[in-house]
Amino acid sequence: MLAFTSLLTGLVFGLGLIVSGMANPAKVLGFLDLSGRWDPSLALVMVGAIAVGALAFFVARQRTVSWMGAEMKLPTARLIDRRLLMGSTLFGIGWGIAGFCPGPALVALGLGEIKAVVFVIAMLAGMGLFELLERRKQHPLTPGR
Repeated sequence: MLAFTSLLTGLVFGLGLIVSGMANPAKVLGFLDLSGRWDPSLALVMVGAIAVGALAFFVARQRTVSWMGAEMKLPTARLIDRRLLMGSTLFGIGWGIAGFCPGPALVALGLGEIKAVVFVIAMLAGMGLFELLERRKQHPLTPGR
């Protein structure tokens, strides 16, 4: 039942991304173009998403298990550090260049968007590079080994 609910939730989320225009890079880039022909319509989508997310987190903090019986695993980090700022900056740059962020890119990939294929490949390469660097940091190579 959990897998079915997850699938249904993902489909509803993907449909919402399509209907809202978030899976259309031209619409996203129009929103990000503050000095040109700015399209503010995605601001309403973001405000709606923030409201729904805030409500969901409020309810989730009151629970120890989800409605489907799974353990609640909420983020605990509150620190705004250099890593967070650098990651946010890289995310924003990528979003501004491509017009995609990960969720909409996967939806556009499913729609056969060629730009999404390139973006998803680059995203996966970036994730792999991050994982490699994290492993090296945890297990550095010592000279003479």
